[in-house]
Amino acid sequence: MSDLASQRPTRIRVDLDALAENLRGIRRHTGKPVMGIVKANAYGHGLVPVARHLEAQGIDQLGVAFVEEGIALRRAGVRAPILVMGGVYGKQLQDFVTHDLEITVSSVDKLRLAEAAAEAAGRQAVVHLKIDTGMERVGVHSYSCQGLIDAAFASRGCVVKGVYSHLACADDPAHPMTAQQTARFAEACAHVERACARSGAPMPIRHLANSGGVLHFPDTWLDMVRPGIALYGALPDPASNDPIGLKPVLALTSRVVYFKVVRAGATVSYGATWTAGTDTRVITIPIGYGDGWPRALSSKGEVLVRGLRKPIVGRVCMDQFMVDLGPEGTAYNEDEVVLIGAQDGESIRVEAVAERAGTIPYEILTGLNERIPRGYVGG
Repeated sequence: MSDLASQRPTRIRVDLDALAENLRGIRRHTGKPVMGIVKANAYGHGLVPVARHLEAQGIDQLGVAFVEEGIALRRAGVRAPILVMGGVYGKQLQDFVTHDLEITVSSVDKLRLAEAAAEAAGRQAVVHLKIDTGMERVGVHSYSCQGLIDAAFASRGCVVKGVYSHLACADDPAHPMTAQQTARFAEACAHVERACARSGAPMPIRHLANSGGVLHFPDTWLDMVRPGIALYGALPDPASNDPIGLKPVLALTSRVVYFKVVRAGATVSYGATWTAGTDTRVITIPIGYGDGWPRALSSKGEVLVRGLRKPIVGRVCMDQFMVDLGPEGTAYNEDEVVLIGAQDGESIRVEAVAERAGTIPYEILTGLNERIPRGYVGG
């Protein structure tokens, strides 16, 4: 962090001890090896520091979305196995092999590209076969996967380390689609077992459970689980349960940079969408949608000031927003303001922020961008 960034009053605090505790809780709950998902800047928590800490905690595997994320981790000295889960772009495959990154293979054509990259590098490529059980995003359909499976186990250039799919509705413990997807994946894995028997290869790691699966569906745990947002102490959906006791890892705070009395009838911020009903005290907070704080929180969101919930008023600006303290409210310049986190016995969770913004916790966390300095505690 630069000296200038370290002086910014708006900052993210990442609690590495809470991260480690969540990992331990997921391990206790499932009894399975864990692939920690660190894509999208570790859900806004910081790709390299989070991955390094997870590696220090003995994480079994890391998962990223793009090859660039995997390369960044390798260049930072992270040696844990890394699976790149996104769709394969042929011109990048040499980078996978060069940087010892595991490849998601979702078709025979992608398998051939991986074989060619492996041959060019003079080594084998490590692959995970992706089965589409209902997401319709990336993966060979479960009902037509046998050709890919047979080709993969016949390949000399590729080693099949894993086979996986992705759950579309596991965030909701009552949704019937998860059972359907689990059954389809089991049928695909039966093809894999037969291919292993013919080839003499060991059975690859079967992984299916995302955060929703970890929380709600033990049948999806199989050989490894893949928690993402749960690892960071947030629930994936308002319908989700938390049998683990997850601890929020991220806090977002700022400071008061201006205080004024706004007279009754005056409007606040762009568009004059909020009008003071009486003389009131308004403060300005130096963070806005340019940092990833959602404009959808205009006149909807809340913050904590001196342990009290106070409403955001007017439109959130690119770099600032305003908060109404009320006619008798008190705050001074440089007082702490909590956007996500706890203060004096009160707390605002990211799930609540997402609900007020009309979105999901994933979008709130991953939207917090690099303009906001991050500090790490614990670990």
